[in-house]
Amino acid sequence: MSTLTTDVPGLSATSHPIQRAGAWAVAVLAGRADPTEVTGRDLDAVAACLVEDVTAAATAPKDSTAYDWWKVLFALYPNSKATHGKRSRDRSLLLPEITALFAPDVPGSPAWPCTFCGTPAAAVWTKSNLPMYDTNKALNTLPPGIAGWPICRGCRIAAWALPYGAWVTAGSATVLSCEQELAEGEFTAANVLRSKRIMQLGFSGLAAGARPETVVLRALRELGPTLPAAATLWSFKNDNQEPWLRVTRTRRAMPVFLATVEGNAEPRRGWRLLEMALTRRDKDGKLVASGAAEAARLLFEAEDGRSRSLLSQLHHLLDEPEKSWSLRNRAALTRLAFIYAEEILGMNPDLKPVATVIADWIEHGSGAPRGRLAEYRNVALSDYKLGALLMQAHFRLTLDGRVVSAGPDDWRPLIQQRPRAWEQRMLLSATVLQLLQERGVAVNERPVDPDEAARTEEAVRQPILGGDDDDDDDGRGAA
Repeated sequence: MSTLTTDVPGLSATSHPIQRAGAWAVAVLAGRADPTEVTGRDLDAVAACLVEDVTAAATAPKDSTAYDWWKVLFALYPNSKATHGKRSRDRSLLLPEITALFAPDVPGSPAWPCTFCGTPAAAVWTKSNLPMYDTNKALNTLPPGIAGWPICRGCRIAAWALPYGAWVTAGSATVLSCEQELAEGEFTAANVLRSKRIMQLGFSGLAAGARPETVVLRALRELGPTLPAAATLWSFKNDNQEPWLRVTRTRRAMPVFLATVEGNAEPRRGWRLLEMALTRRDKDGKLVASGAAEAARLLFEAEDGRSRSLLSQLHHLLDEPEKSWSLRNRAALTRLAFIYAEEILGMNPDLKPVATVIADWIEHGSGAPRGRLAEYRNVALSDYKLGALLMQAHFRLTLDGRVVSAGPDDWRPLIQQRPRAWEQRMLLSATVLQLLQERGVAVNERPVDPDEAARTEEAVRQPILGGDDDDDDDGRGAA
């Protein structure tokens, strides 16, 4: 391969999430602190590494562990020289073709501004070498008379360094964009180590490893509460016919939320209880779903709105009739819900008066408390039905001569169709259940098993977002 004779800056990290992730991967592979420090000689070294790894994967036997890296490449560059079904398996024939992908531009060649960074570029690339650029079902979006997108050498290398710094499966890749470069660097560094293990051992040889959401949250946690930072995960597959892209985001207050949870005993306990509740194992004890990974996913909001909510999950756990929580554990989960609402959603509602009305009605109304609790559960998340129940409770308590601690003005934010009313109703439900437990109102919950309680106490002492119960990565693709 030709080498550069001068050690000049050779790479820019742009705002394009795929190019930026690739630039960070180049920086980590080159041992640089960030992409701005990458030089021309660094690009030579990284290009040489890419050529060797790509050629090895493209010529690997299908029954070898090295072939797993080819699966990663195929998911991102399905029509490239390295992944095409008719490619040569002869290393000596394939090597020059792969080398040419990352060769410096010939001096004096016609050049155009690079599609990503604006650097003069003589090479033009199509979707065969660029992830997420058109499909066979899309009309050509190239300018008239242009055979491809102009891509400078640095961005060409970044485009193929991308999978090193991404969280990859055999069918997809996930990259990070973040306001704080420190988080991007830590995410990339963790994935470069993981990618090298995949190339050596294959997916089946990997030990348990954190999913991308968990890796991001660990990086955001390191920022501390003084550096607000929104993070975005871009998960995609560059399939020939049906490429897909999923985007999930955290809010800027996430480092503050994580610092608050980790720095305070009860919300930290609540988070660990959530992780434990979400952990799933098969009948043989093998991990099926990581509690840490599933809990981390709840902090990411999908761009299309189809994501699980942390408050919704906590509501489900606290309201599950067959689940028995000690008073402390219920209070810890409830506290976690309120901290999330305050730090992430900007909510700080005083729900105690309305919750007291409902708890008084359940405890002192006619009939058994269990029946009234079931009646409340059926309407807890409905604005209209909850309003009707609050009116019923108000009249019942008034007729019984009891003090009613909240009136219609207090109910209004909960029973109107307005932003965050649904979240407030979930928080109200958690508060009601906690009040009932504090009062010792019997609703026939299953008694807490002493042995289970002892195991729980041992488990909640473990750090949040830990690695002991991370997903086993079998390379089957992101769920």
